Amino acid sequence: MTALPASADAATIKKPSLVVIGNGMAGMRTVEELHKLAPDLYDITVFGAEPHGNYNRIMLSPVLAGDKSMDDIMLHTREWYQQHGITLHAGDPVVKIDRRRRTVLSQSGVEVSYDRLLLATGSRPFIIPVPGHELPGVIAFRDIQDVNAMLDAARNHRHAVVIGGGLLGLEAANGLMRQGMDVTVVHVSDTLMNQQLDKPAAALLRKALETKGLRFLLSAHTAEIVGPDRVTAVRFKDGSEIPADLVVMTAGVRPNIVLARDAGLHCERAIVVDDTLQTYDPRIYAVGECVQHRQATFGLVAPIWDQARVCGAHLAGAGHRRYVQQATATKLKVTGVDLYSAGDFIGAEDTEDLVLRDPRRGIYKRLVLKGGRLVGAVLYGDVKDGPWYFDLIQNGSDISAMRHQLLFGQALCVQAA
Repeated sequence: MTALPASADAATIKKPSLVVIGNGMAGMRTVEELHKLAPDLYDITVFGAEPHGNYNRIMLSPVLAGDKSMDDIMLHTREWYQQHGITLHAGDPVVKIDRRRRTVLSQSGVEVSYDRLLLATGSRPFIIPVPGHELPGVIAFRDIQDVNAMLDAARNHRHAVVIGGGLLGLEAANGLMRQGMDVTVVHVSDTLMNQQLDKPAAALLRKALETKGLRFLLSAHTAEIVGPDRVTAVRFKDGSEIPADLVVMTAGVRPNIVLARDAGLHCERAIVVDDTLQTYDPRIYAVGECVQHRQATFGLVAPIWDQARVCGAHLAGAGHRRYVQQATATKLKVTGVDLYSAGDFIGAEDTEDLVLRDPRRGIYKRLVLKGGRLVGAVLYGDVKDGPWYFDLIQNGSDISAMRHQLLFGQALCVQAA
């Protein structure tokens, strides 16, 4: 091993370069995990499409509803990047990755070399490609710019249509209603939040939201967005239409893989990664909604945080961790209503249901059993036992002895035991 010259010290040794494409929650959480383990290992450069630091995208709904400000949801201010020696190019997205030269090129012409590259490009909202989808007044609900556009519309217009009855759509609808707009939610399914709720729970949720003033069109197929120079109505396949000054598309997202695919990285539905979050190029990692791991893609916070921990450790050179997909439960609060679902809550011919309905108190519970074990749960209104039910599902616990008390929660089951 060759000794360094006497004049050399740590400050003169060039650090390897880490470039992060994507200044959102997944990418910056990975940088935080890296900093915990090796804060001085890399010269870090971050490129983001939005002209801000990193903010909590999950909290955009309270901003729309008027409960929080942009400052309230900021996770990393520009000062944070400076304090941690990170170069931030906000509002300057990367447009090209040159893997042969190991460089990235931004929209403004900034070129940076990398030794390691982290892709955290997230996802893009799916805009239903019906006639009129490009009209002014048709937007997604994805970033702070979309929120500002909705707030501006609420000041100047009356009728809003939200296409998509999932969580994001309902939050957008509630926020717009709170801003004084008349809001109709259009959903292609006959069940609101059909990925998280069964039909009885969804019906209770719909009734609660209708009481607050929202309107719903279920099993409705959008055929056209109408308007000469701005949206004026939404027309459906049956020929009916409703007035609309604002149309918010919340019909799902697609992984943003354009940069990776153009750079020749292996992509299927998303950027394919292994258990270390490494792509087929060993110098390039990827995390978040843009990745595909063992055929799965991701949209919830919990698995993405797990990815950030594993990826941060490998970037730090502490590569003993592997990303393992875990079953997750969904705990939500939709416009003041508590919901919880886990496991196979739809059931099949070989399962049985335990159901508790208490409409006066606004409580609904459905537990799905199979072979003496709990395999799924949906809770509406009273969700305090959700984590306990989830543990029973995860552990495959035999619930035969407490079957008659199971609907009434952990406390009664423990007493009965």
